[in-house]
Amino acid sequence: MNKLATENSAYLRHAAHQAIDWYPWSEEAFDRARTEDKPVFLSTGAVWCHWCHVMAKESFEDIETAGLMNALFINIKLDRDERPEIDRLYQQAVAAMGAGGGWPLSVFLTPDKHPFFGGTYFPPEDLQGRPGFKKVLSVVSKYYKTKRGEAWSYAASLMEALRQRVNAPETITQELLDEAEQHMLASFDGENGGFGTAPKFPASGALEFLLRRSVNNSKPAAGNAARITLEAMARGGFYDQLGGGFHRYSTDKAWLVPHFEKMADDNAGLLQNYIDGCMIFDDMRFREIAQGIITFTTEVLSDPRGGFYASQDADVTPDDEGGYFTWTHEEFRNALSKEELAVLSPHLLNNRAVMHHDREKNVLSLALRPEKIAEDLAKTVEEVRSIIKKGKTKLLGVRKKRQTPFVDQALYTSLNGMLIASYFHAFAVLGDEHLRIFGVRSLERVLQERFIQGKLFHTDGVDAVLEDYVYLIKALIAAYEATAVQRFLSLADGLMSTCLEKFYDAAAGGFFDTEGDVIGIRLKRIEDIPHPSANAVAIVLLLKLFLMMGKETYQRKAQQTLETFAGMAQQMSIHAGAYFCALDAWFRMIKLTVEAASDSDLARSARALTATMYVSIVYGDDNDRVIPCTQHTCLEPINDPVRLKDACLKL
Repeated sequence: MNKLATENSAYLRHAAHQAIDWYPWSEEAFDRARTEDKPVFLSTGAVWCHWCHVMAKESFEDIETAGLMNALFINIKLDRDERPEIDRLYQQAVAAMGAGGGWPLSVFLTPDKHPFFGGTYFPPEDLQGRPGFKKVLSVVSKYYKTKRGEAWSYAASLMEALRQRVNAPETITQELLDEAEQHMLASFDGENGGFGTAPKFPASGALEFLLRRSVNNSKPAAGNAARITLEAMARGGFYDQLGGGFHRYSTDKAWLVPHFEKMADDNAGLLQNYIDGCMIFDDMRFREIAQGIITFTTEVLSDPRGGFYASQDADVTPDDEGGYFTWTHEEFRNALSKEELAVLSPHLLNNRAVMHHDREKNVLSLALRPEKIAEDLAKTVEEVRSIIKKGKTKLLGVRKKRQTPFVDQALYTSLNGMLIASYFHAFAVLGDEHLRIFGVRSLERVLQERFIQGKLFHTDGVDAVLEDYVYLIKALIAAYEATAVQRFLSLADGLMSTCLEKFYDAAAGGFFDTEGDVIGIRLKRIEDIPHPSANAVAIVLLLKLFLMMGKETYQRKAQQTLETFAGMAQQMSIHAGAYFCALDAWFRMIKLTVEAASDSDLARSARALTATMYVSIVYGDDNDRVIPCTQHTCLEPINDPVRLKDACLKL
């Protein structure tokens, strides 16, 4: 067993048996590199990552390769979920080298942590234009020994290139929102939904922006794009048609065949999208998908004591990509009765949704709709729906008997904040008390285990980064809006003050990712990666807290941050979707002073509005009324839940 055996990270512990003398990220490793005058090989990945497992099996578990690594390098393995701030910087470095990005990330460093060569997955031998990993090890080692000055010089120039220049602030106007919408719609795939071509990610920030733009049908093109995308994602194998929840991304443009890992952050964002879609379009199918996400996260990604796990792996073994989730025709046939097979085959088996490495294996996706099947089989639609429900229950029962993919039970503050906030968001629309109760229970656990004596942690022993603060604040505000418990709002206010002290760039605006330098660099970003940018979410939270608490400094910081990133966001389009949500909120956020009990019809009506517009809710004395305000104007108090919705839509 190597030095990873006692690490908290499951991903690192999985490599503890390898013959490589792995170090976790530590000064000890770099001290040894300086002492032995060797470069460092850094491998970053995650327990959910299919190609990480493939490279581990092919190379890291190969004795000859391990010998080369031990002889030529000091080797460090990093869990990108445990240390996202480190991974993010080296991702940018490898991208700057022209080698792409993703996981596994393979980076060669000088002993002072600066990258001089890198890539992602390397096969064991030369394959399809990719050099074999053993060759890479030998060539990089020789290069470092014979051209060390060149390696150090390149690393220094790369580090300088990664240092972000201060952006000149730009004036924020509503015209920027129109331009952003036009750019997003220009990349919209009208046939398949989503943006661009394969591979496709859900872009939950961009979807939220388009959904909110469509309210009251004022922007029908935006609403059409969002609706088509939500429908397409729900039909494909990108959505788990049996167990609920979404996979990481689609490998094809039609959302049919996914990369099978399931992530907490993706499902948190999509839960909010489908809840919003349900309310904006009054679409029960979107409600069903939201319920499916809740089912998956409750049954697979949650601890009954409270709290959410980080991810479910894509595979059981590297040799069988997606094997747990896919079906051969024989497996499908054996699980169902003759009548069920006649209905579910045309419903769930699509001849385009097959695995590239084994075309006998099918990814279940929606092919024929129940109405068409009913017509073809001379049955009623109700009969067909009943058979589908019964058959899917059988298929799920058979699937659950298979060996299940690994679930990473790490409790990360940021990921918990995302899902807790989304549970409260779903509670506001669905009214399911389980969501509120479990949201509070999870929040209390995070506060107990990750907020210790006034200090916030990302996970055990790892200091919090910006995302941890921002998403925990989001969860706390959502908890206050769901429960009217003042303590949650007070904690959110206190954490935001600390967040500004630790991360805010007082000179140029915006939040840094980290409190201090990471190898001499502090990043400050606005792109969604792919979950909504912490800077963008922070702007919305600052606006909400300003309206709730009247602290003008929050409003000023929100404006300064919007101005700081305005130019950068315009260049990013869908990849800055959350920024444009924040900009939209700047102009359109409504404050609702709810002078009613939190379980009253008025309070429920106020909370439901959070799914259709930008709303900040603050509770007052129970006078059986709600007072809606914009930043400059208040309406007459309203005591009718139906009138409240109509009045707010006109603001």
